Amino acid sequence: MGKLFGTDGIRGTANIYPMTPEIALEVGRAVAYKFKKTGNNKTSIVIGKDTRISGDMLESALISGICSAGADSAVAVGVIPTPAVAYITRYLKADAGIVISASHNPFYDNGIKLFKGDGFKLSDKQESEVENMILENKGFPEGDFETSLKSAVEPGVVKKIFDADAIYSKFLKKTVSQDCRFDGMKIVLDCSNGATYKIAPLLFAELGAKVEAISINPDGKNINKDCGSEHTTSLIEKVLQTGAHAGFAFDGDGDRLIAVDEKGNIITGDRIIAICANYLSQKNRLKNNTVVSTVMSNMGLGAALKRLKIKHIMSKVGDRYVMEKMLSSGAVMGGEDSGHMIFLDRHTTGDGILSAITLMEAMSYEASPLSELSKIMTVFPQVLINVEVKTKPYLTSNRKINDIIKAVEAGLGKEGRALVRYSGTQQICRVMVEGPEIDETRMCCQKIADVIKGELGA
Repeated sequence: MGKLFGTDGIRGTANIYPMTPEIALEVGRAVAYKFKKTGNNKTSIVIGKDTRISGDMLESALISGICSAGADSAVAVGVIPTPAVAYITRYLKADAGIVISASHNPFYDNGIKLFKGDGFKLSDKQESEVENMILENKGFPEGDFETSLKSAVEPGVVKKIFDADAIYSKFLKKTVSQDCRFDGMKIVLDCSNGATYKIAPLLFAELGAKVEAISINPDGKNINKDCGSEHTTSLIEKVLQTGAHAGFAFDGDGDRLIAVDEKGNIITGDRIIAICANYLSQKNRLKNNTVVSTVMSNMGLGAALKRLKIKHIMSKVGDRYVMEKMLSSGAVMGGEDSGHMIFLDRHTTGDGILSAITLMEAMSYEASPLSELSKIMTVFPQVLINVEVKTKPYLTSNRKINDIIKAVEAGLGKEGRALVRYSGTQQICRVMVEGPEIDETRMCCQKIADVIKGELGA
């Protein structure tokens, strides 16, 4: 058995290792043991999921693991966005939260994400401890795994919460700035046939917006299929057709946002970050005047923040690493170009709906269309190619790959850059190149991708 956790929990094809009911059951046991309270205090673990057909199977296995390990209750909140699980875990004063979702991946994939009782994701160290409990039977109270189970004299029970959407919606409404009104704003929501399909249209309508919603009929297999944050064609068409002020696309579990302006232009995470950072700065809500983004962010974001006199800190790829830098720097805003954005003054994790609310606040405050607000950042030409690979050796260990990356970087000089990294959740090597001109950038990216395919390709 190999390593379970990637950059965002455990992820893979459902019913194939590591996303099997057997592993899910052991995850449930391990989480229950790790977060189990002592004495007479009751232990509860919250479980939520997106709309994938495999969600019920994995939920049942996780619940069985939690209850068999002696936690007092497994609290099932049903289909709900990932950030809602983080909030409800805090709201209920539960000891941990578990999300069953593979985010923006196709329906046949699934995943498991873990939250602590305070609504923050586990650290690398804490994930390693859970992983060791599952794979090596280490860290259980009474030694080996089977012996530890004997300590669970009374199994836990299952509790179900049917108004989790309403609880979370109430929280989100309280985050809206009192001086911003959404009345008269016409928006289109693409809910990706995923976890936001119920809560998002109702919430924005209650906030006063005129809402048109698409991709709100999940069938277990259509999550993210030609819709959502990864596929915006239908959203663009609907925005133009209805004359909407903006369109918002969420991913399958609702922690990402990609926007579309009134002219049908795509506004990705970096430009949303720039717009929201400027807005929060003007409102004196950008603590320490600092924004965190990853090394994958477009060079244009750094240039825009510099012009706005906002400090820019870079992190490794992954929202947990963005969060680490935010906590260490005292920043309240950070994110990724993928649309995963964190507003730490209001929530403990990335939230697509909250990001859309903040962007709408900026539109209301500035009294400007989204197409005008997006001009705050000039996007440098950027090309990203994903190469399927058989293995993931250190890139520096391959001379041909090393040489082509250095050659491209030398050719671009200070006018561009190349960034090559493996996906943390898939057998993919991501090649990203930025440059002064799109054709040259595309050619440079393809050169690197061709060499990687020749050396490591599946």
